[in-house]
Amino acid sequence: MTKAQKIVEKMYLNDAFSQWLGIKILSVDESKVSLQMEVRPEMTNGFKVTHGGITYSLADSALAFASNGHGRLCMSIETSISHTRSVRSGDTLTAVSEEVSLSNKIGVYHIKVTNQNDQTVALFKGMVFRKEEEWEV
Repeated sequence: MTKAQKIVEKMYLNDAFSQWLGIKILSVDESKVSLQMEVRPEMTNGFKVTHGGITYSLADSALAFASNGHGRLCMSIETSISHTRSVRSGDTLTAVSEEVSLSNKIGVYHIKVTNQNDQTVALFKGMVFRKEEEWEV
């Protein structure tokens, strides 16, 4: 198991919310992760559409896992999301991260969220602060 995989596993085991979401970790590399989850009925709003916070949370978990994979503790400092297609109960969402920029203190990531038909449902951008502290795994 790689260091990045050990870090993500440790993070996931301590992340009750990602577990509640039902997130499955599909793949982990040093700066890239793929996550997947199925939308449940209790995740929808009054319009019978998935609450935007659910898609956001999946992408936010992808940001956290991807940015910490280098071995340094990272915390998000700015995020944004564009919802491009509605999501419904029963849909399967996949979030894939892409590292756009990495410096000593800042990392920038784009996360694309797609549904089971490979249609883009959201585009997320996240910036993290890279602390000096290293993960112990």
